[in-house]
Amino acid sequence: MYSLLRRILFALPPETAHRVALAGLDLAAGSGLLKGLVAPPADLPVRVMGLDFPNPVGLAAGLDKNADHLQGLGALGFGFIEVGTVTPQPQPGNPAPRMFRLPEHGAIINRMGFNNEGLDHLIARVASRRYNGVLGINVGKNKVTPAEEAESDYRKGIAGVYDYADYITVNVSSPNTPGLRDLQFGDSLKRLLDAIKEEQAIQQRRRGRYVPLAVKIAPDMDDAEIGFVASALREAEIDGVVATNTTIAREPVAGHPHAGEAGGLSGDPVREPSLRVIRGLYQVLGEDIPIIGVGGISDGPSAAAKIEAGARLVQVYTGFIYRGPELISEAVEAIRHCQMERH
Repeated sequence: MYSLLRRILFALPPETAHRVALAGLDLAAGSGLLKGLVAPPADLPVRVMGLDFPNPVGLAAGLDKNADHLQGLGALGFGFIEVGTVTPQPQPGNPAPRMFRLPEHGAIINRMGFNNEGLDHLIARVASRRYNGVLGINVGKNKVTPAEEAESDYRKGIAGVYDYADYITVNVSSPNTPGLRDLQFGDSLKRLLDAIKEEQAIQQRRRGRYVPLAVKIAPDMDDAEIGFVASALREAEIDGVVATNTTIAREPVAGHPHAGEAGGLSGDPVREPSLRVIRGLYQVLGEDIPIIGVGGISDGPSAAAKIEAGARLVQVYTGFIYRGPELISEAVEAIRHCQMERH
């Protein structure tokens, strides 16, 4: 059924299709129709970052930037949902068109630019949510905030969502905010990690609860850079790492009409770069800091491969757009089979 729906949606411009699909999902969930159409996966419980997940397959940030669609998405069987990226102040993002499908490659290029309604809107939405599953909230900095003042935006994000998140992801890896990825390296990364851990400690004292912090990193790193990032995360005692965001590489889609578009490339072409980063992180971190594997999950085997590489949880986005809800159950069952073979 989703293949038919996808043909209709893919006849629309990507952002229009996105809005139509999410509105339809909310309607189907609210009317009870979704229960007859979607069979959620059987539980595969896992405990990560001190949190209990009903299954290890989550929705990556970016699909529901403003937490406007938690009811519909929450009915599909995800083990957890990550909303955002949210910035302290609302911002429109980059000019359209800013999203491009590459179906021949199972891929999408986007340069959305952290378009979102801002912290106050997202907080209002998550405060009134009916979705009671595990919720991650992804925070970023506003485009107009200078890189040297980025810590302030991340602190505002963490403080704002702290009461409502089960975990918080700090996004330093989107290619669509100028200078953002520079925060992943050298003293900039260490200063940022110190700042967000300090803010976490402040909020823990104020709120009386500990909310884990994860950091989302890019796939475009060499082995030395992966090692540096892993060591910095360990030194700062970060609770988790999301690997990875989109890639700026274009070799996998060379020759495609959209290959020259600026932005981050997601989907199948980022599968192997993501796995390489996960393996590199795991070599340094082992089981000490859990890895959430993202990038190029389009079927069961590609989900299981992330677990085999060292991830404890996985997230889907582009594969979910191409495959629909059946990808969730397929990924859960592949991971179940992978775990059974290990034991």
